[in-house]
Amino acid sequence: QVQLVESGGGLVQAGGSLRLSCAASGRAFTMAWFRQAPGKEREFVAAIFWAGGITRYADSVKGRFSISRDNARNTVYLQMDSLKPEDTAVYYCAAAPASARWPPVVGAFDYWGQGTQVTVSS
Repeated sequence: QVQLVESGGGLVQAGGSLRLSCAASGRAFTMAWFRQAPGKEREFVAAIFWAGGITRYADSVKGRFSISRDNARNTVYLQMDSLKPEDTAVYYCAAAPASARWPPVVGAFDYWGQGTQVTVSS
């Protein structure tokens, strides 16, 4: 069983930055971030291939968010810059097995973190 533990959420003003971290108990996973705002469905934010270097972003965050990973620490990061009020949501870390095809579909993510709240004030 893989455990994912997120950290780094909080309250920030519009235009500010936050960095989320997700520590995984296992290794060699394709990792991703999703988010869910109140009253909305969970949506994809960003993903990074297990071997690193290959990334994918939702159009709404391209140029503002950056996903990266440290395989030695089994940790994935989401650097969020130029935050907007519409980025307010609970952010979830997810992991798909290294065998998952790229780009992965939502159903490929077997493991999920507990979520961390990000609130952007206007």
